Amino acid sequence: MAFLMKTMISSQVKNLGLGGRSEEQKEEGGTSDPAAAQGMTREEYEEYQKQVIEEKMERDAAFTQKKAERACLRVHLREKYRLPKSEMDENQIQMAGDDVDLPEDLRKMVDEDQEEEEDKDSILGQLQNLQNMDLDTIKEKAQATFTEIKQTAEQKCSVM
Repeated sequence: MAFLMKTMISSQVKNLGLGGRSEEQKEEGGTSDPAAAQGMTREEYEEYQKQVIEEKMERDAAFTQKKAERACLRVHLREKYRLPKSEMDENQIQMAGDDVDLPEDLRKMVDEDQEEEEDKDSILGQLQNLQNMDLDTIKEKAQATFTEIKQTAEQKCSVM
């Protein structure tokens, strides 16, 4: 109740212009000037604003470059796996200036993958795969699969 009375009385006093408002304005001081509010001179404040804008532009450029590199990677993967192209990725690459390549770490990984695929596709790679196969386990898997198919067929078919 006391709080309610205090707020009502103080608002009435402020409306009359007897006190409160002029004191608040004196305490705030001249906050209309942003340089003074920051505790700087006008020239220092302008220089600070220029630096902030330059840093923002640098961050935006780096962000755009990273987005374009990611888009380039997605385009490369789509080509590799023969997936449909995306216009959004192509637009991001064009926005970065079309001079975007895969990042160096990813380029190394892609080159290694290509070498492995080439080795597997060659005749020597196929021969190595044949040597690595365990014929006994393959034979066991084939027999288990055949037995399983035979059992399901016997259960479903009344002739057998």
